[in-house]
Amino acid sequence: MDDSFISLLRPFPGGVVERLQSEGFTNIYCNPHKRRLARDKIIDVSKGAVGIMIAPGDTMIDAAFLDAVGSQLRVISCYAVGYDKIDLNETVQRGVAVGHTPHAPTEATADCTWLLLLGAARGATWGNQLVRSGDWKGVGPNDRLGQELTGQTILIVGAGRIGTAVARRALAWQMKIIYASKSRKPHLEAAPYYAQRVELDAGIAHADVVTLHCPLTPETHHLIDAERLDRFKPGAIIVNTARGELIDEAALVEALKNGRLHAAGLDVYENEPNVQAGLLDLDNVFLLPHLGSATKSARQWMSDLAITNLIAGIRGEAIPYEAT
Repeated sequence: MDDSFISLLRPFPGGVVERLQSEGFTNIYCNPHKRRLARDKIIDVSKGAVGIMIAPGDTMIDAAFLDAVGSQLRVISCYAVGYDKIDLNETVQRGVAVGHTPHAPTEATADCTWLLLLGAARGATWGNQLVRSGDWKGVGPNDRLGQELTGQTILIVGAGRIGTAVARRALAWQMKIIYASKSRKPHLEAAPYYAQRVELDAGIAHADVVTLHCPLTPETHHLIDAERLDRFKPGAIIVNTARGELIDEAALVEALKNGRLHAAGLDVYENEPNVQAGLLDLDNVFLLPHLGSATKSARQWMSDLAITNLIAGIRGEAIPYEAT
């Protein structure tokens, strides 16, 4: 039996504790609450741990955190695609391995992107509120009108696994696909997509739909700010299932209020779980509570990858899905 201390910062699904126990680990802390813990509590329950498993946004893993939990730490396993809350310079210097789950959420998040896109395009928030209010008087020729997607232009910002999965779904709507990415994606430029790579600002000015799938970095923080929102095609739709901080939410509220944008679909937020007050007041925003990967199969796969990374790191083996 291995009595190395492991800290699980959430009650992760998919039999994580049982898997660890089957591998011989017995000294395990598991947060019993569905909510994230306060930072000081996270530090407290992680002191002495050789391995930590975290969810998106639990806390910033920086020098102060690593100092507090102790030099015995070998691995941090992220239950997420991204690892933007981890200072990789610090972890590398200290020899702490960092793993994540890059493949598991792809299809689920692409589905969620299209849920948001359709909901935003067709006024699902307004329609749902109208029916629930009891004020709906039946269908009429002057009903509030939505946007059709068939034949429109979609700009995919960040054309990795999820962006490609979104493009694949766009084919069913016969959409013209353009993409903005640091590097060319030959597979997107070939059949059946025939996508065109564009500069971000040029694509924004041309696209009917802009959907964000890029990582959060210092360079992409507020990638969509007031200046860029002014460049959007009038009546466009923006969707974000990546990271909330990619958009300046205060500026987005103004663009939605003044009619520059037709609508927005958001699954992530700048100060999650807090939502910009102005967004909640608008009925041309379709909002979800970070459900991108929230399917049974995707979350099980994420658990499997995250626990594999965790065990490998504790044992000093190569991390199968290492953050780089």
